[in-house]
Amino acid sequence: MLIAPDRLWTGGRLGAGMAVEVARGTVAAVRPLGADTPDLTPHLLIPGPTDLQVNGGGGALFNADPTPATLETIVAAHRRLGTGEILATLITDTPGVMEAAVDAAIAARDMPGLLGLHLEGPHIAAARRGTHAAEHIRPLDARTVAQVTRARRAGLPVMVTLAPEETGAAVLSDLLATGAIVSAGHSAADAATARAAFAAGITCVTHLFNAMAPMTSRAPNLLGAAILSDAHCGLIADGHHVSWEMIRLALSARPRPDRTFLVSDAMATVGGPDRVTLYGQKIRLDRGRLINAEGNLAGAHLDMATALGNLHRMAEVPLATAVAMATDIPRRAMGLAPVDAAPGLPLARLTALDAGLRPVALA
Repeated sequence: MLIAPDRLWTGGRLGAGMAVEVARGTVAAVRPLGADTPDLTPHLLIPGPTDLQVNGGGGALFNADPTPATLETIVAAHRRLGTGEILATLITDTPGVMEAAVDAAIAARDMPGLLGLHLEGPHIAAARRGTHAAEHIRPLDARTVAQVTRARRAGLPVMVTLAPEETGAAVLSDLLATGAIVSAGHSAADAATARAAFAAGITCVTHLFNAMAPMTSRAPNLLGAAILSDAHCGLIADGHHVSWEMIRLALSARPRPDRTFLVSDAMATVGGPDRVTLYGQKIRLDRGRLINAEGNLAGAHLDMATALGNLHRMAEVPLATAVAMATDIPRRAMGLAPVDAAPGLPLARLTALDAGLRPVALA
């Protein structure tokens, strides 16, 4: 099979006039199209996006049932929508649920499409908990470090979101020593505390703007410090969590353009029903927003291909930048090399998009 997209993402840039030869489900060659007649001509061909924050999909929620079977359902739902790999995300819960989630991720570590594990909480600020259950919030402790150590020793990439102002220096050092990526989020930290956290080894910020204090003229807080830092920052581009104008302002203010990436923060409704239960509470889809009984946003009804399209069309971000934010940059945030369209890559790791930036089948 010969695929000749209008634009091909390879080597960190968008190129034209290229063709991808596929043999037995694997990329055999990437070369100029020449006079050949292709079998498929999508508008855009990219490595399947890497999503570092996925709570659920296909009707399954990781917190509700932290098992390999749940991971299989979630991964399959997102792969059908064009995502290449995910960090399965467990939000604030009991120590027992965290242990079960680590067990599940280790058991499923060879599953295509499962990159690793994201522990979003429970070591967060109660004042910025969002939809996270207040009764499960607790300081970072040796028990969590031990669970992260287990996952890392099994070869899993791990991200841990925590509030730096609620975290002791010694236990943070122990967590960083595991090789996990530590991200500041669900935090009431002021700018000085945030800058100290970055200096201490926190290299990422979870869903920029959301679950953190807003900037004011005299108090930049975590948000302002993050935007002006070299830290990697995740961003939910659904038009509900952050306005398009604020996305444009944040991207224009960042000192490095290669440090902001897209996440979905997807819930079970992605590729599934329009309602989900979290902590025994009903969460429903309302005009594109997922809201709980308190009226708060509770995750997102979003996939990575949609986020990429939103970023390009609604926030007016150049297509090459939007593609990088969905593919190469999140992998670098995890300390991983980008996936490239090159010989030996399974066809399943590529995503084709039409002119509307919607996924199209490659087989």
